[in-house]
Amino acid sequence: MLKIILADNQAIFRAGIAKVLAVEDDVRIVAQAQTVEQAMISIEKFRGSVMIYASSFLPDTQRLAAIARESGIQLVVIAENNEAPERYLSTGVLGVIFRSVDSNELLRCVRKVSTGEAYTQDTRSAAQSADGDDFVGARVRDRLTPKELKIVALIVQGFKNKEIATQLGTTEQVVKNYLRNVYDKIGVSDRLELALFTIHHRILAEAAAASAANMPGNPAGNVPGVTD
Repeated sequence: MLKIILADNQAIFRAGIAKVLAVEDDVRIVAQAQTVEQAMISIEKFRGSVMIYASSFLPDTQRLAAIARESGIQLVVIAENNEAPERYLSTGVLGVIFRSVDSNELLRCVRKVSTGEAYTQDTRSAAQSADGDDFVGARVRDRLTPKELKIVALIVQGFKNKEIATQLGTTEQVVKNYLRNVYDKIGVSDRLELALFTIHHRILAEAAAASAANMPGNPAGNVPGVTD
């Protein structure tokens, strides 16, 4: 059984990876860490596992690699698209993928790393697929209703709840209820996290902008960070 530790403070990304891996008969998610402390405990507890972690979540790669070696943990880093894989490979990290990775490549990487082989996602394919194959952004987009997407667009534009209620022709309390649902579906806790997540995932940002485009009083439906 291939044991996996997921370490990232972005809940929806952990959930996306977990969904991809959980359908494999020989793969088991043994821990999901959303803090550094939880990640360290998981490394000690689940020796011999593969740990998939975000580069921004555990930035001290050399220290992490040293700790992982002591516990027989193989590392797969989720890097940002502009990062060079060499900075991780030189420290002993075996797998380097990017947030735009698709499910098939994610599985290939995990399986190779679990046997001690190195695997690096091609940086050119990562850049080319960043928009089209962002499975996290696509997954979130598909989970949100059209009205929730409109609310996301307005939040990113800086509208307050009362203003959103006016735009949608509803009450402020109804908007608050919708927002709670959106937060739960995406795995964020406040408006700022929601806005940052949306801007980071272009697929979601474009869907939100399209939903808001024909709203009265908001003809452009523009979302910051998204251009034609």
